[in-house]
Amino acid sequence: MAWIYLFVAVIFEVGWPLGIKLSQDTNYRATWMATAIFSMALSVFFLWLAQKQLPIGTAYAVWTGLGAAGVFIVGIILFDEPADLLRLASVTLILMGVIGLKLANG
Repeated sequence: MAWIYLFVAVIFEVGWPLGIKLSQDTNYRATWMATAIFSMALSVFFLWLAQKQLPIGTAYAVWTGLGAAGVFIVGIILFDEPADLLRLASVTLILMGVIGLKLANG
């Protein structure tokens, strides 16, 4: 169950930078900022739940690594950010590290 909590935390970890970004270019600034704050709170809550059973280093590294990779992908899809080879290779290395942590911790 801890891994499920951690992956839910990652989803909300991606949600808060998205909310902040969307608040910059819209008439719904307060709504998007509230969404970002709500996502932050839920992300930390689910990370807290996951850390009851997972080592702190594993949980935090997976949370930040997948969060960063998720925001990277959202940036490419929604905001037309560059997806050059070096950036893609770098995020692939992050994902490989996360997979290694998962394999090492069951």
